[in-house]
Amino acid sequence: QVQLVESGGGLVQAGGSLRLSCATSRSIHVINNMGWYRQTPGKQRELVAVIVSGGSTNYAESVKGRFTISRDNTKNTVYLQMNSLQPEDTAVYYCNAKLRLYPWNSPADYWGQGTQVTVSS
Repeated sequence: QVQLVESGGGLVQAGGSLRLSCATSRSIHVINNMGWYRQTPGKQRELVAVIVSGGSTNYAESVKGRFTISRDNTKNTVYLQMNSLQPEDTAVYYCNAKLRLYPWNSPADYWGQGTQVTVSS
């Protein structure tokens, strides 16, 4: 099996920045998409940003121009640079990867444990 190990969450004032990182715990045959989702109590988990293997990206409208997703394929790591953070960005952020562990596997979704991001006003 594989784990997605997240880091970088924390408490920041409005207008500040944080950088989230997520790495796989072992080598992987193929990683297709990697992305970040977030969830607040009582709400569904929502997409924040995703990056596919070719490098194309997609962002939620609410974070466009403020957040940047990137990946390092040599390290099986995805990053989320979050600038101009606002209190409404407060949530638990989850890393997601659609990957194939071995050549004979079909792509499957894996999730990180979540990291808390709190933005104070």
